[in-house]
Amino acid sequence: MQAKIHGIKIHFVSTGAPTATPVVLVHGFPFSHAMWEPQLGPLGRQHWTIAYDLRGHGSSAIGDGQYTIEGHVDDLIGLLDHLEIDRSVIVGLSMGGYVTLRALERQPERFRAVVLCDTRSEADDDEGRLKRAGAIADVKREGAAAFAESFVSKVFTAETLKRALPVVETIRGIIASTDPLSLAGNLLAMAARTDTTASLSSVEVPALILVGEHDSITPPTLSRAMAARIPDAELHVVPAAGHLSNLENPEFFNAKLLDFLGRRLRS
Repeated sequence: MQAKIHGIKIHFVSTGAPTATPVVLVHGFPFSHAMWEPQLGPLGRQHWTIAYDLRGHGSSAIGDGQYTIEGHVDDLIGLLDHLEIDRSVIVGLSMGGYVTLRALERQPERFRAVVLCDTRSEADDDEGRLKRAGAIADVKREGAAAFAESFVSKVFTAETLKRALPVVETIRGIIASTDPLSLAGNLLAMAARTDTTASLSSVEVPALILVGEHDSITPPTLSRAMAARIPDAELHVVPAAGHLSNLENPEFFNAKLLDFLGRRLRS
């Protein structure tokens, strides 16, 4: 399905009944809605589940390639308006978590629960920005396929890579098919994002934090720090998983997510 949001095409899929509680899934960089495939079925049996492609990813339009996290939040709110969703559960992983945290900061009234997965509230420090700049140069010089080869080695555990699980090829293919303009633009967007740490103590909706046990990009220490700041937050470390915890251990991930929604949406 497609929606025209702020002048460009945004692609999305949905499962479940539109009369049920809406749950919106925001994917990480540089992926697409397809990374949520293990969650769409189980969630859709109980909730109206929407997964969309951020601008420049998947089947959504690239636009001008000048991206910001603020612009991604604008697209998210625009999609909610298009679907006539007043309040939803928001689930964000990695860069999707950056979008989620900023949306929650800007328009908290639009959300009834938040799930933060393998993400962080802090902005990049100078070292992080320099790494992003180096990655942008690599993308421009070597292209998306080479970037994909490097990136998959960072987001999966060594065991997953060794076993050559199908999810590795899926993610590699998604990254390799992403336009270098989008890759570079979103690296810039993440480098320029705001720090949302100060707003964590003001979160008034139920919050769940999930993080891979072996996540080296946003390690569990960062998730524990967020959980300590968010009132009444729940945190679960996903065993045998790296940065893409929803793909490496979907059984554990889904069980904790569905349990949280079942308990906290009734309260």
